[in-house]
Amino acid sequence: MRKSSALQLALILLSAALPALAQNSMSFFITSKGPGDGAKLGGLAGADRQCQSLAEAAGSSGKTWHAYLSTSGAGSVNARDRIGKGPWRNAKGVQVAASVADLHSDNNKLSKENSITEKGAVVNGRGDTPNMHDILTGTQADGSAFPAGEDHTCGNWASNGEGSATVGHHDRQGGGPAPTSWNASHGSRGCSQANLQGTGGDGLFYCFATN
Repeated sequence: MRKSSALQLALILLSAALPALAQNSMSFFITSKGPGDGAKLGGLAGADRQCQSLAEAAGSSGKTWHAYLSTSGAGSVNARDRIGKGPWRNAKGVQVAASVADLHSDNNKLSKENSITEKGAVVNGRGDTPNMHDILTGTQADGSAFPAGEDHTCGNWASNGEGSATVGHHDRQGGGPAPTSWNASHGSRGCSQANLQGTGGDGLFYCFATN
């Protein structure tokens, strides 16, 4: 009886510890919320702070978090160059990509079920109310910045008015030139919160642990 009780206690303790262990191994998530000011994220630095804050509030420690966002113009930044080397796992411990090359290939495991928030929640997709599948990226399909010219980053994530941001579909379905792309489906109709929501988003973005 004592052995049985000890085993049951060990199983209970292990079951309670598993969510925390998965959370600490987390290295990828979609923000559960944006700043609420459209695509005005405070630039890359502001978006990175949002990633860091959400991750730490969810129980992740000892990691540096960056937003998967590109910028354009002078000194442009490629989203793919600021997220580390991988591999990356979601809040449930599922590996979504092994490397930068894998992430930007057809082999990645990004999907509505796997591209979840830091809390482990599934983000609304096409067919849900409201639809929130437009994820801000400002990037081309290979993770690189767009050439200078048209605005794809809402003024490098500093505008909540005029402009547009390239978004991806975390559920890998919908409309636009590339409906199944997780990072480069189409442009938003504007940069305000209302315009992002009207396009099918909510100002959310991807976060990756760089270490």
